[in-house]
Amino acid sequence: MRTAPAASTLLTHTQLAALRTRSNGWGLWLVFHAWAVIAGAMVLVAVWPNPLTWLLAIVAIGSRQLGLLILMHDGAHGMLARTPWLNRVLAQGFCAWPVLADTDVYRRYHLQHHAHTMQDGDPDLVLTGHYPIARSSLWRKLRRDLLGNTGYAQRRAQWRAALGDPSQPLAARARGYWQSLGPQTVINLGLCAGLSAAGYWYFYPLLWLLPLLTWQQLVLRVRNIAEHAAIPDRDDPFKFARTTLVGPLERAFVAPYWVNYHLEHHLLMWVPCYRLPLCHRLLRANGHAGAMLVRHGYLEVLREVTHADGDERTPPAPGRRERAVGTFSDGFRTTP
Repeated sequence: MRTAPAASTLLTHTQLAALRTRSNGWGLWLVFHAWAVIAGAMVLVAVWPNPLTWLLAIVAIGSRQLGLLILMHDGAHGMLARTPWLNRVLAQGFCAWPVLADTDVYRRYHLQHHAHTMQDGDPDLVLTGHYPIARSSLWRKLRRDLLGNTGYAQRRAQWRAALGDPSQPLAARARGYWQSLGPQTVINLGLCAGLSAAGYWYFYPLLWLLPLLTWQQLVLRVRNIAEHAAIPDRDDPFKFARTTLVGPLERAFVAPYWVNYHLEHHLLMWVPCYRLPLCHRLLRANGHAGAMLVRHGYLEVLREVTHADGDERTPPAPGRRERAVGTFSDGFRTTP
């Protein structure tokens, strides 16, 4: 069983103090930025409606929907804002609920992931524990994501779970629905009403739901894969998670808000997302670069976690292979 390195062995006291600082301003800015990109993409389509702007808007909005989940993740760790009530309001009302997620549900499951990363008891082991896989299998998964099959299956199961057993009394089912998806439904009805009032009701299904069911699912899977798939050593705290260094396009459309610095997050999970690049630089400066699992770009990662069909040179790591949709209300997972 691995032993995580103490923070004081990785960085100096001054460095740790700099990384630990949380900011209300940063949290407000990042949430505003995500919604500004979403609004800007919709305005672009409204002003210049053509196939190119529609496609660009779907990709940009789907990426920012993932971005909202990333900011919700920081909120679940108490890092999105320094003030607790603001951290909760931003994480739930502006990040989780609009994309049909729930910070509290996510926090309970996610802390188990940190406690048992890539070990028995890790709820995320089902997602990446069976990699590497054949390239044809990966492309089938990505195609299902992009066509909406994965997103539709997840949301259908989520709604069915929220509606409860039809044999139960209506009042009990209504209470269960409100507990599971009540605030999420209100936020989405408000979003739909606002777009309708502006004269663009069809933007809700086409520029909110469609990205949520397609591009967001695809980049969510790529993020999941890059973080833990086909890691070289589950017992090495420097190699049970992967950091992927990216350029501007990947930051914009695949890895918003520094989610690519995942090894740093596991080593020091209380570092806010906006300080993870600094954390990476400090770890390297302190002599840990050689131990860290770092790759350059998501294409490099996808090549690393796949093999040619029929090539069994790298057997799959032990892990559960059952088909599972996961905890739907956490909104941060995809199917295996």
